[in-house]
Amino acid sequence: MSDSVSATATTRTPRQIADEYVETLSDLDPVLAVYLGNRPGSDALPDYSPEGIAALADAHRATLTALDAAAPEGGAGLPDDERRAARLLRERLGAQLNLIETGEKLRDVAALFSPAHQLRQVVLLMPAKTEDDWAVIARRLRNLPGSARGYIASLREGLARGLAAAPRQAEALLAQIDEWLAKDWFRDFASAGPDALRGDLDRAASEATAGMAELRDFLRDTYLPHPATAAAPDGVGRDRYLRHARHWTGSDLDLQDAYAYGWEEFERLAAEMRATAGLVLPGATPAEAMAHLRTHGEAIEGEEEIRRWLQALMERATEQLAGTHFDLPEPVRRVETHIAPPGSSAAPYYTRPSLDFSRPGRTWLPTLGATRFPVWDLVSVWYHEGLPGHHLQFAHWVYVKDRLSRYQIGPGSVSGQTEGWALYAERLMDELGFLTNPEYRLGYLSEQMLRAIRVIIDIGMHLGLRIPAGLSFHPGEVWTPALGLEFLRAHTGLAGDYAASELVRYLGRPGQAISYKLGERAWLAGREAARAAAAREGRPFDLKSWHMAALSLGALGLDDLAEEISVLG
Repeated sequence: MSDSVSATATTRTPRQIADEYVETLSDLDPVLAVYLGNRPGSDALPDYSPEGIAALADAHRATLTALDAAAPEGGAGLPDDERRAARLLRERLGAQLNLIETGEKLRDVAALFSPAHQLRQVVLLMPAKTEDDWAVIARRLRNLPGSARGYIASLREGLARGLAAAPRQAEALLAQIDEWLAKDWFRDFASAGPDALRGDLDRAASEATAGMAELRDFLRDTYLPHPATAAAPDGVGRDRYLRHARHWTGSDLDLQDAYAYGWEEFERLAAEMRATAGLVLPGATPAEAMAHLRTHGEAIEGEEEIRRWLQALMERATEQLAGTHFDLPEPVRRVETHIAPPGSSAAPYYTRPSLDFSRPGRTWLPTLGATRFPVWDLVSVWYHEGLPGHHLQFAHWVYVKDRLSRYQIGPGSVSGQTEGWALYAERLMDELGFLTNPEYRLGYLSEQMLRAIRVIIDIGMHLGLRIPAGLSFHPGEVWTPALGLEFLRAHTGLAGDYAASELVRYLGRPGQAISYKLGERAWLAGREAARAAAAREGRPFDLKSWHMAALSLGALGLDDLAEEISVLG
């Protein structure tokens, strides 16, 4: 790849280089190819071995070399679309190379987003309508053991170099895999295939199960007992945190400023929650009102019933927002609600549409064995995951893909921008009057409070910061996971197991949890700057036009987002 890229770099634009890189990356990361839908019929899985990681790093470096030859750093003199494409590609590959070169890929064990999760998630996103589709699924399941062994090889290399994840992360991943195996998840999934391929699918599911069991045994018998794992702390420290935070936000953060902002938002939201709690249950504290709603508030009985309820919520939002606050062409309107498979983490999530919309965007609800579902805290979450949150942003990117590089609508996504948009979408729905029901509004405020607390405890736990003096909560003490969990449970509506799952997530993916609130801050700053510019120029500010223009920019890191969107509208 590097020779051909270097030879032609001067004749190609940054967008063309980015598009070619997506093709290279799709070959190196077949899971990404499934998300994009650009390798139909492929049964490949990623090479998670040290050799596979090295090949990925080589592709990053070759692409950066081509980009340096084609475009100056900063993008001076380039058209805006080319400048944005170049800046995103350069920043993203630099951040990812930093993680590879410091060995982070050799200790990639966590309760979320790990290679183990990708090996299961990929088959859920594959086409499964025809006999040929299921034949491809069977072949991909057979390839799982080899991919899992590559992952094991990288983790062994990490142990040999003293690079290990904390025991808490290994235990969480091990528990998840144990649940998948106990429920015979791969065989259950394959059972939906056609009878004509029954024997083939059963054998493939058995091979996939054996491969996942091999990974489980390694984690249990080798990884967890290893001295490097036993010595690994939960918090990663400032230097590692900054590397990971750059990956999640596209920004070199001022962590003290971010920590202070988390506390400011905590105080603001606490006051709003106290006022709203009294509307739910007169005289109640927020904790008392949320406890009341869990047992006496509006609730839906049954998995299928809650799936339908959430689907109807999305369809109503689509009809009410279309034409008034957003342009919603037909392909963008299609979003499906699904029940998440057993063994998923506790948080709801979203998966994107394919580039041709043949696979729609999907929201997923983990049930954790529940059959009764209070909805007070689900309404704003579904605005976050679906419309006007994640689904609108990602589906719109696909809809305007001819204006963007494929990198800008796919692998170049930055959590700070996308999670920030989804949190902004929740706030927008409150501003537009969709959350006037006190139960739903307390749920929204609880979700906002969760994101503010994430900033506080994620930075606090990983950097070992002290809780500010003068607070009623353990003033002056150093943040620990135990204090983080206590604080989380005291100020949000999360149930016990959910809160514990969240804490493990924050510790395992440093910097990811803060991307929501810091991203929302960037979106709000950009909107207010654009509104102020319109006022200075004596023209009206059209929020709908601003939304659609901002959503049409494609992926951006937070260092660029507020600047780019402040001149729109």
